[in-house]
Amino acid sequence: MRYNNILFISLLTISLLISCKNNGSKKEVFTPQFSTFKSESPDKPDTSLKREISYGLLTPIEASALFYRLNVRNEQSILNPISNSDQYLTSSKTALNLGIYGVDLAYLKMFNLGQETFNYMLTLRSMSNKLNIPESYLTDPIKKIENDLGDSDSLMILMDTAYKKIEDHLRQNGRESTAGFMIMGGWVEAMYIATQLVYDENDPDPEVVERIAEQKYILVSILTYMKNYYDDPMIVYYTKKLLYLKKYFDTFEIYFKKGDLEIDNVKHVLRSSGSEMTITVKTLNEIRDYILTLRTEMTAF
Repeated sequence: MRYNNILFISLLTISLLISCKNNGSKKEVFTPQFSTFKSESPDKPDTSLKREISYGLLTPIEASALFYRLNVRNEQSILNPISNSDQYLTSSKTALNLGIYGVDLAYLKMFNLGQETFNYMLTLRSMSNKLNIPESYLTDPIKKIENDLGDSDSLMILMDTAYKKIEDHLRQNGRESTAGFMIMGGWVEAMYIATQLVYDENDPDPEVVERIAEQKYILVSILTYMKNYYDDPMIVYYTKKLLYLKKYFDTFEIYFKKGDLEIDNVKHVLRSSGSEMTITVKTLNEIRDYILTLRTEMTAF
């Protein structure tokens, strides 16, 4: 199944939520726990301040943009050390951590840490070799930026292109499940960094909460993709883990105002001026804790 096609269920879910909000009976009681609408009148959102919400599967450059929006602080100890990379011996663990290291590289890019970033790129090349991925996909961008480690924007564009080549190569060679592991690992790492470094249960920022809550759309896309490869027992194993996580996301809804939501199928983004969420701090804490457990297992060897 191609990348663009697996997003249909996510968009269908969003459309249903809009319908439920605006076409329900007058007796419906809706009490949002968090809201990011800036307008003084909640029924008239300020459409001039629309922001973009990614509903596609995260690439390194998209993860980097997410970290910028969340204003993630610099705490490198949270990343998966590159010293662990030689310990991943199975193809599933290697692919999972190829995705994890890619998101870690996106995190380092935020702080213009040239040498550290370069070391992670070399690690990505080494791990891709384990998966019999053409070395040129990562060797070429490494050579291009080797003399200018400070050009972080070019680095992320090159790495984004490299990841897309890797995914295409895996799919064209009947190794879609390996690509799925990469996608899964990258998404879990992005969620791990966001929930550990940005989310504050004692003073939750509505916009941070919104970013975390919106991941329910991407989670549906990942699960839709992975279910096509249940012939791989490790796919089944990790899919069950994500299905358990989905139970927490299923306990709340996100609502957009009628006429406020735009869906861009080319850029794979939604545009809105805000949303209302029924997610609670208890659920946020459960998501954070489960992500920590899952990420710990994925990076273990």
